[in-house]
Amino acid sequence: MEDTQENPLEFNSRIDLKNLQEATERIKTELGKVIVGQHDMLEMLIISILSNGHSLIEGVPGVAKTLTAKLLAKTMSVDFSRIQFTPDLMPSDILGTSIFNVKTNEFEFKKGPVFSNIILIDEINRAPAKTQAALFEVMEERQVTMDGIKYEMKPPFLVFATQNPVEQEGTYALPEAQLDRFLFKINVPYPSLEEEIRILENEHNRMDRLVLENISPILNAQEIAEYQDTIKQIIIESNLLKYIAAIVDNTRSNSNLYLGASPRASLAIMNASKALAAINGRDFVTPDDIKKIAPSVLRHRIMLTPEREMEGITADKVVQQIIETIEIPR
Repeated sequence: MEDTQENPLEFNSRIDLKNLQEATERIKTELGKVIVGQHDMLEMLIISILSNGHSLIEGVPGVAKTLTAKLLAKTMSVDFSRIQFTPDLMPSDILGTSIFNVKTNEFEFKKGPVFSNIILIDEINRAPAKTQAALFEVMEERQVTMDGIKYEMKPPFLVFATQNPVEQEGTYALPEAQLDRFLFKINVPYPSLEEEIRILENEHNRMDRLVLENISPILNAQEIAEYQDTIKQIIIESNLLKYIAAIVDNTRSNSNLYLGASPRASLAIMNASKALAAINGRDFVTPDDIKKIAPSVLRHRIMLTPEREMEGITADKVVQQIIETIEIPR
């Protein structure tokens, strides 16, 4: 407190972010042992953990979407569950089902793989709408209701879902209501030529050693909860809240868009911006934090008009235009 009084401009003294920053860097270092490049994806996934939000990871097959999510889960000493979505997967295969116990003459609920801490759903858009809808309640309310009984999920509860672009063969587009439950949609590009050369070199030098063996746990459930609480304390001024609201409101009246973002998007930008500020050692949000976070929060929540889609305009381009249109608070 003395430092704050002597130098009111010393913002970092208000909240101790040292341990959070160190943990973040250690996670990046651990994943860097295996994953080459993809820095934006790693940063966004770490932010989603700190913000207690789910992430949708999209990219063509083979760009390490699933591997990154598995390795990230390995850096946390919590339960991990992987669910491969297929066209014949049923809701009971995810949530669980009631089985009749002959000994007790009663039905017993057998929990499905969704009862874990970190859930990796591989190729989420391979399953039909009925199975995708099974995730609605558990993703939003972190509970499952079966036969009138609520089963609470133990924190942390985070869903990392991968999907191939919708143009790929045999995929089902996710409904808007489910997309809105994801904090981020992270687009994973192809690696650069230099990164691809490093990938080949790393694989050659690994000599068939399992990549998961190289990853050490960094965080436990209690530490994750503590850091998530720390994020809530990050300061965001009222003019920046108005800035976020203006960006989201613009999506609802934008002539390029058929569907705008919901208030859940505003909350997502605010919470994720706080997490970005924290991992950068700041206890306050800046307009740059918001500008960096906004595309990942909005790209899956807005829908282009058919005319703009035919012109080849992307959701990211519209979001960028909106950000450039809104006056930055000073």
